[in-house]
Amino acid sequence: MVQLHDQLQELDEFDMNMYIVSNDEPQYQKLLYDELTKQFGGSLPFISDPDSTLIDEVGMKNGDTTYRGYVILDPNGEVVLKKVNDHWGEELPETLADIKEAYEGL
Repeated sequence: MVQLHDQLQELDEFDMNMYIVSNDEPQYQKLLYDELTKQFGGSLPFISDPDSTLIDEVGMKNGDTTYRGYVILDPNGEVVLKKVNDHWGEELPETLADIKEAYEGL
C-alpha cells in the first residue's frame, strides 16, 4: 500500500471512484488512513467491510480472510477485472497496465 500511495498521481488518469476495501474495523482503518495522509499528503478513501460482504461479492474472500489485489466494477456493479496479487503495489507498472486495459474496455 505504501508503493501505491507513493505514486497516487498515477491513478489520476482514471475517471472512476477508487477505494481501499478491507475487513478491518473502521477504527483501525482510520489509524492507517491518518498515517498514510500524514506521510503522503492524502489517501484513497477506505471502506470497512468487517463481515466481508462486498469482499465476498467481488470474489476476493479467502476463507476467513481476504485476498490482496484489486477489482474494477462497471457502472452496473459487474466485475470487469479481478486480480489476486499480494505484490500489486511492488508491481505497480503491471498493476496500472491491467487497470488501464480494463478501464479502456468500459
